[in-house]
Amino acid sequence: MNIAQHVERIARQDPGRKAIIFEGKHISYGALETCAGALARSLRANGVQRGDRVALYLPNIPAFMLSYLAGLKVGAIVVSVNSIFKSEEVKYLLNDSGAKVVFTTAELLPNVPREECPSLEKTVLCEGVSADEILLGDWLSSGKPALKTEDMAADDPALLLYSSGTTGFPKGVTLTHNNVITNTRAAVNCSRHSRTDRLAIFLPLFHVFAQNYIMNAGFVAGATLILFRRFVPDVVLDEIERQRVTMFFAVPTIYIGLLGANVPKQKLASIRYYFSAAATMPQEISRRWTETYGPAVHEGYGLTECSPCAAYNHVSKHKFGSVGTAIEDFEVKIFDENDRELPRGEWGEIVMRGPGVMKEYWGKPEDTAQALRGGWLHSGDIGRMDEEGYIFIVDRVKDMINVSGFKVWPAEIEHYLYQIPEIKEVAVYGVPDALKGESVCAAVVLKDGAQLSPESVIEWCKEKLAAYKTPARVDIVKELPKSATGKILKRMLRQQN
Repeated sequence: MNIAQHVERIARQDPGRKAIIFEGKHISYGALETCAGALARSLRANGVQRGDRVALYLPNIPAFMLSYLAGLKVGAIVVSVNSIFKSEEVKYLLNDSGAKVVFTTAELLPNVPREECPSLEKTVLCEGVSADEILLGDWLSSGKPALKTEDMAADDPALLLYSSGTTGFPKGVTLTHNNVITNTRAAVNCSRHSRTDRLAIFLPLFHVFAQNYIMNAGFVAGATLILFRRFVPDVVLDEIERQRVTMFFAVPTIYIGLLGANVPKQKLASIRYYFSAAATMPQEISRRWTETYGPAVHEGYGLTECSPCAAYNHVSKHKFGSVGTAIEDFEVKIFDENDRELPRGEWGEIVMRGPGVMKEYWGKPEDTAQALRGGWLHSGDIGRMDEEGYIFIVDRVKDMINVSGFKVWPAEIEHYLYQIPEIKEVAVYGVPDALKGESVCAAVVLKDGAQLSPESVIEWCKEKLAAYKTPARVDIVKELPKSATGKILKRMLRQQN
């Protein structure tokens, strides 16, 4: 068993079939498989063995897919690094995973602090050039003969995808080969990907949604993937029309933006299927989209920790406002605070179990035991279930901020803000945002006699953190509201906005 065998299978059956179209060029399944095998050979020649970690710090370019497949072929664990992370965040992920090799670009290379990452042995540039650096093309040329795909056990770790935690530091969600293979097959069954389909991928490949539900599911079906570096509306819409894209996967903010722009129907005329995930789709937006463009926007629900899909709002019976029912081989229930199942209609914590549920949090046995207690993955999300088993999201973890589908944990931002010498106390919280769902705000108390402007705090964050984590607003306050025990009351800060 190996995730990479889905491409190997299509390459054997139909090598000339287009696998990827990117910026006017196409790559066939046969060429993708040949290159992945060559790159795997070079990884092995440079000391990468089964179980070693290979990091991908890459934007949406074909090299992401190529290095992803090569890492899996050699039996390594592929580590996805958010391509908009800065040096501090990259350093943490590389050191926490113990990555031996990182694939990146010349543009991103300055954010890789190699001297502070003791496990890192090789850095490979997949785009651009830099003096004395290893180039992807060199490893492709030297990787002969192509390496045969390693046969892995179902429970062998395949991927590390980092999900922020309440401790303030990201946790490495460890997904196995079986986790991903079963979940992507379920995705194909739910969304009905086929070889004749053309899938648009503009969502980031480092994220579990694009990586498994779009990329891997597309490869399983033998579909063609139309790849974009990012979502630029005019570029994406023109290419959708030109390439006759049939499946469109996005987050709610993109649907909201396209509705607001009154996109002509002919731009989307080829699309037979719309899907939304990563954040709850507002019911009104879903209705307006269907009224305007025809097909319903289907929704799924899940977490990085379940590869990601646990529930799906079905083609056969779609309910507006719901994220659907449990997918095949999954169970979803609603528990109370004592981990007892609640009656239908009552709201509580959404829990799930099934073949897509992660193996563990990398190197964090206590967090793993807490998340998987009683044999159920505890999502921390609040929802209810109707009599037909359809799930409705009611609320989220109290302090988590959802910015355009990205989870932002205040503790992580607070950790970095406390590095500013002038700051005495800080509280990070979310406020409603019409476009992004929520935006990040920070209330800051300065040390006696210190001088610091909100603008300087924001600029400092821009240098240290990804854009979606950077506070949109910083308020300098005299004190933070607290309970009698000294706990900062973030609900009061939210109420003041």
